Amino acid sequence: MAETLAEQQHPGTATAPTLDASAIEALREGVIEALHTVYDPEIPVDIYELGLIYDINIEPSGDVAIKMTLTAPGCPVAGSMPGMVKDAVGTVESVGDIDVELVWDPPWDRSRMSETAQLALGMI
Repeated sequence: MAETLAEQQHPGTATAPTLDASAIEALREGVIEALHTVYDPEIPVDIYELGLIYDINIEPSGDVAIKMTLTAPGCPVAGSMPGMVKDAVGTVESVGDIDVELVWDPPWDRSRMSETAQLALGMI
């Protein structure tokens, strides 16, 4: 097997596998499925349907960056929710490093909830 120049110069180092567009999309679907398993303890709807996930960025390396918010800055789970998200996403095959950033801008409001969440909470 032919070695790359990088492997010749730095033996023992392997290049990280890169995901193509279809693999990234499949990984995104897996991440979203994992996010559906995370619930705000005070609301019987998962955080994805609540609209608490603002952005999911997946790199070709499989690294995942998530921007999320909470229903209110004083939410009692503010300290633990990012860890819960990281743990859930970490179960998805092919995920690399995971970064979960808690953001407050734009502020969350009920309009971000899916129709499924609104129906579950009796809002429609």
